[in-house]
Amino acid sequence: MDRMEVTETFAGISLPGHLHTKESLHFATTFPFRDSDVLIVTYPKSGTTWMQEILTLLYSAGDVRPAKTIPNWVRAPWLEQIYFKDTLQDTAGHRLITTHLPARVLAPALQQSKAKVIYVARNPKDVAVSFYHFHRLAKFLPDPGSFDAFLLQFLEGTVQYGSWFEHVKGWLGQRQALDIFYVTYEELHQDLRGAAEHLGTFLGLPLGPETLDSLERHCSFAAMRDNAMANYSLIPCEIMDHSQGRFMRKGVVGDWRQHFSPRQNALFDRVYQREMRDAALRAPWSMA
Repeated sequence: MDRMEVTETFAGISLPGHLHTKESLHFATTFPFRDSDVLIVTYPKSGTTWMQEILTLLYSAGDVRPAKTIPNWVRAPWLEQIYFKDTLQDTAGHRLITTHLPARVLAPALQQSKAKVIYVARNPKDVAVSFYHFHRLAKFLPDPGSFDAFLLQFLEGTVQYGSWFEHVKGWLGQRQALDIFYVTYEELHQDLRGAAEHLGTFLGLPLGPETLDSLERHCSFAAMRDNAMANYSLIPCEIMDHSQGRFMRKGVVGDWRQHFSPRQNALFDRVYQREMRDAALRAPWSMA
């Protein structure tokens, strides 16, 4: 498959060349956002697919047909990926767009508009575990080696898509300049309906009980895992080795405890405290 072994480097970040080129990345940084655009921002494996489904249901007023008939990468295409220009629907209303890019790369373009940003964060220990398993599945990402080796790269910020710490702190730092709704994976897990109501308020969408009921049903982990429009089962095995597991693996909170050794956990805690001690981060997750 095209550029499967290529690593693209942009603004000091390594990215899979199968999905990104210098041209597509430059286009992302100069994209003319509209005031009506809604941008989903995440570090990989932090709840991106979940938020794409939630917003689809909110904007369809609970009608599941778009979520069950249109792939999520068409409903909310990735700004920095090579197919974005050909996929984005040039509608008069809102456009849902997704990105993994850090704030230092994307914020200057965003600040030229009143586009709304929805940032989803997740416990970095769970992110590291999920990202490791995704590397084993995705053939366009490097072989992660052992979990121990991968975890060191994650903490150093040398994995593809860069540093989790930089990503979260960078976007948090834009809260005065951009219209940002910040939510965590753990909050979605704890109270999906309540989080959806807050999102509806942020987006100016009135949500009736029928919409929320439909959203709760369709956006459960089990429903998304079985939805071919969301679970990436449509991706050919040459790109994702489905024999290595599912894209939607567990969808739980705290799975890191099944993977971290005491030594790994102590190292992670030291780095986390050093990197995040001055960050104004609302983090409803347990690091213990």
